[in-house]
Amino acid sequence: ASVAQKVLSGGDLGSALSIHLSWGLGVTFGIYASAGVSGAHLNPAVTLAFAAFRGFPWRKVPAYVLAQTAGAFAGAAVTFLTYREAFSAFDGGLRQVAGEKGTAGIFATYPQPFLSGVPGGFVDQVVGTALLLLVIFALGDRRNAGPTSGGPVLVGALVVLIGMTFGFNAGYAINPARDLGPRVFTAMAGWGSEVFRAGGGWWWVPLVAPCLGGLLGAFLYDRLITRHHPPERD
Repeated sequence: ASVAQKVLSGGDLGSALSIHLSWGLGVTFGIYASAGVSGAHLNPAVTLAFAAFRGFPWRKVPAYVLAQTAGAFAGAAVTFLTYREAFSAFDGGLRQVAGEKGTAGIFATYPQPFLSGVPGGFVDQVVGTALLLLVIFALGDRRNAGPTSGGPVLVGALVVLIGMTFGFNAGYAINPARDLGPRVFTAMAGWGSEVFRAGGGWWWVPLVAPCLGGLLGAFLYDRLITRHHPPERD
């Protein structure tokens, strides 16, 4: 919704900073809203990493991923419903993926024209999600000064940090559900199948690369930090 506000207002009511801050705040409040029920798994890359390295039940992973994707789809639908008239005022009712009146990027990520397609974009998503999971593991590690409170705020701040440092190439999806759910919505809501062809068939990169990046970040944390904690005394 923050991206919609910026794009549809021609930049008058939003900026890159407002987008980064709102994404971080959205994650923060999403964690507060769901932690008691699900452990605040908002991201399939997080769920996968916790299953691989922290004992999260593998049998729950498919249902979690489905719920995460459905939630992102619903968020896209609410944004479009709320701003439907603004969309029509902006593009005259002709939904475009790219170009001066392109609006598909409000919902899902697309690579910058200079990005070397899959290779550059793949690295971009691996790096961003590796940083996400590495720090999430650090924040949850009480033996490494992990917080006793305020964790959701710190995770939100982490998302802001990643966006402000590694958001330029392709919009820092770092979350397969956050990208696929809204992309499917746009395909159904007037943008058509071009959302899957744009960017040289980019759509699968923010699905696969964040999962690999999350596993990499989790592995690096355990390899470089967890295994080097001094033995606990009785």
